[in-house]
Amino acid sequence: MDVFEAIKKRRSIRSYLDRAVEEEKIRKILEAARLAPSASNRQEWRFIVVRDRAKRSQLAQAAKNQKFIEEAPVVIVCCAETDSYKMTCGQLCYPIDVAIAIDHMTLVAVEEGLGTCWIGAFYEEEAKKILNIPASIRVVELLTLGYPRQESHSLKSRLPLEKIIFFEKW
Repeated sequence: MDVFEAIKKRRSIRSYLDRAVEEEKIRKILEAARLAPSASNRQEWRFIVVRDRAKRSQLAQAAKNQKFIEEAPVVIVCCAETDSYKMTCGQLCYPIDVAIAIDHMTLVAVEEGLGTCWIGAFYEEEAKKILNIPASIRVVELLTLGYPRQESHSLKSRLPLEKIIFFEKW
């Protein structure tokens, strides 16, 4: 599968089969994250792979009771060990860098026949307690991972290029 095909096929999956994800697939997905670019090559991302059902259930509660988080056989808790470095443009680099790494993971997951869903609706302090994450670490996103219960073929509507692209000036 080429990258553009993976981009077109990627969907947010919220229903998973009760099937374990093979270790080699998880490692390949994490390797894709490790290879992602980061501002000044800071590589602030850190990942916790959660397979334990009780912990996934607790994370689902910390994420406003989103039950599909417990259903997913794997939850990757995407964190940053950061000094809150800001780029020249004024943006914190760690949320952007972690997002790039997550996107790499989601595309490799598609290639491997797996589904993912980004979750930003969660309470960070609760997630930290559940997983014994130090106070200095930021939890940026949760990422569910598993075999989709059914393949989704529908594409969410996207704005046409003419509405989002400008040339030379706004």
